[in-house]
Amino acid sequence: MVGSVEATPPAGSDERLASRIGVLALQGGFEAHCAALGRLGAHAVEVRTPDELEGLDGIVIPGGESTTMDIQLAAGGLEQPIRDMVAAGVPVLGTCAGLIMLDRAHLGLMDIEARRNAFGRQVRSFEQDVTVRGLGDEPLRAVFIRAPWIEHTGSGVEVLAEVDGHPVVARERNMLVAAFHPELTDDLRLHALFLALGSGQDMPAHERSSET
Repeated sequence: MVGSVEATPPAGSDERLASRIGVLALQGGFEAHCAALGRLGAHAVEVRTPDELEGLDGIVIPGGESTTMDIQLAAGGLEQPIRDMVAAGVPVLGTCAGLIMLDRAHLGLMDIEARRNAFGRQVRSFEQDVTVRGLGDEPLRAVFIRAPWIEHTGSGVEVLAEVDGHPVVARERNMLVAAFHPELTDDLRLHALFLALGSGQDMPAHERSSET
């Protein structure tokens, strides 16, 4: 098994104030998520066991194959600890398969119903500019790979972005989900929004200042 890796904050950041964010490292693009979080000044820690969830300020559930991830979460005893963390208010970011894992039919944490492979299989993967509410007027370049969309949302879910009328970014309390792979571009705004959930901010500081 590959050993756990921490992505440390860049030089000059205050390590005492850095968030310690777990990235589920069972499969998928967890290393790219770690790198993105590190660039924003967070300590990114790869998570494979329940013990590695202790003391985290947030958790990322990355993309991958949702059926396999579902099996791995159960086999590794990670399902209930993740439920407990998020229910206690720890922020969570779910991307692509991670969005699916948070829905009603899987971990049951977010009041959404996801549709798997909604945009088509691997050969139908695509990139598209997506405007995310709360992140300014400049769109994100979003990479969709065997992507889901959100088929149904509960009353407490705030849809932040859509593609062809289908929700692809949403937030509910301390939970943020995206149907695409924000870790595959250099735009860090979605990860920054996730980190802001743990600080009590509604959006990243740089974005709030640009709107005043």
